[in-house]
Amino acid sequence: MPLSEHEQRLFEQIERSLAEDPKFASAVRASDPRFHARRRLLVAAGVVIVGLALLVYGAVIKTPPLAVAGFVVMLAALGYAVQSQRRAQSPDLHVVGGTTSRRRPRGRTGRRPSFLDRMEERWRQRPEGHR
Repeated sequence: MPLSEHEQRLFEQIERSLAEDPKFASAVRASDPRFHARRRLLVAAGVVIVGLALLVYGAVIKTPPLAVAGFVVMLAALGYAVQSQRRAQSPDLHVVGGTTSRRRPRGRTGRRPSFLDRMEERWRQRPEGHR
């Protein structure tokens, strides 16, 4: 349903006043899940670099426990990065002051259908003469 002219003007006025409020902008940015995901990925990348440095240093000074520790740190950081990336791509919507989630149609999980699901759908949609 389209907005009336008066409602559009009010909406634009509210939009301008919110854009000019730096406190509100920082609150919205701080609650944005993409902002947090980006920060977590940067932290994970830094920890991977530290783990790689430990691994190389442990190999150079011939201290296997230090090299193994560096590898474990790298592995943990990569796991954290993958988890953060998955969380960032989740279909949940976050709102300032609370959270809400997007409703999904029944029977759909938001994931790509598997090979068997696609074959089953093709079987159901085949022409009548081929049954």
